Amino acid sequence: MTHRLIYDAELEPVLGSTFQPTGFPDIGAATFKRFDANGERVDSLLVESVQSMANRLEATAWDPASDQPAETVRGLPWVRVVRAGTEEFLTSSRLEAHRLASPFVHQASLDGRSMFGEIGDRLGLAKDTPLDRRAMARAVAQLDPFCLIHGVFFSQKEWWGQPKFERAVSAVIEAHDVGRVDSGGRKADRVRHQISEEAGGTAEGYGSVPFPRTEWTARTILASFVIDLELLQSYGLPEPVTKLLETIAQWEVRALLDGGMRLRTACDLEVVGEVKARRGPELPSLESLTKEIDSLLPQCTEVFGDGAPLTVHWSDKGKKGAAK
Repeated sequence: MTHRLIYDAELEPVLGSTFQPTGFPDIGAATFKRFDANGERVDSLLVESVQSMANRLEATAWDPASDQPAETVRGLPWVRVVRAGTEEFLTSSRLEAHRLASPFVHQASLDGRSMFGEIGDRLGLAKDTPLDRRAMARAVAQLDPFCLIHGVFFSQKEWWGQPKFERAVSAVIEAHDVGRVDSGGRKADRVRHQISEEAGGTAEGYGSVPFPRTEWTARTILASFVIDLELLQSYGLPEPVTKLLETIAQWEVRALLDGGMRLRTACDLEVVGEVKARRGPELPSLESLTKEIDSLLPQCTEVFGDGAPLTVHWSDKGKKGAAK
């Protein structure tokens, strides 16, 4: 039995041979040493972190032009957050970093009742009561099944037991055998050629300012994806639902790779050759995965119902409250 699906895709820059990796506050680029097959140390670089790749995978299933899920997954439930007293769309459980555990969700109200208490009740959270992981997984799936794919942590102490659902799909992009490319540029001011104490300066955006720039080159850039089938199966959901979640995870991976990997202005990557399956069968095409989702959705109404979004109303005066 395959417990994990693992895919690797070699990437290369679309423009030239340099790229700009992700940067971290007070650290900059994340460099490290890895060991190759011969045990030799290789200078390496983190191009895109696990947490950033999770955001990019989720983004494949969202249509920003219409503020709703992508058409392929539009039959699955999600929480839509609007401003209290209006129908102005603010955010959703698909966009928030903490998903269902976002304050924009749990501090909102549903039919006049706090979503904080609503979520606690649906998950069956009670003092001095063991967590029923399977029942909670079903409750989460009925609110937003993407939380079972990308994880959610109900960390507030008033949510008894503080249940956590780990990511079922993880990804990372690394560059191996890397070298720095140091360059620079100059922001030119065609009007104000020099600055003085009496006139606005660089703080206001005036003047010509030189700046340094560091990019990187690499022998190999590798994107790796892992889908944890065992985790999804552990929730005890009906077989079509589990299969649908697995297929959506594959669909996101394929959609991300096929749609282009323009991570930043100076980091535009594309796949070289075929995506390789390190464990499990080959990654299906986007078309076949889309057809599979279409065929599975009607079999999942027992859990997902009609897939209509749950609209909640958020106000900046809202407070979380215990279930009543």
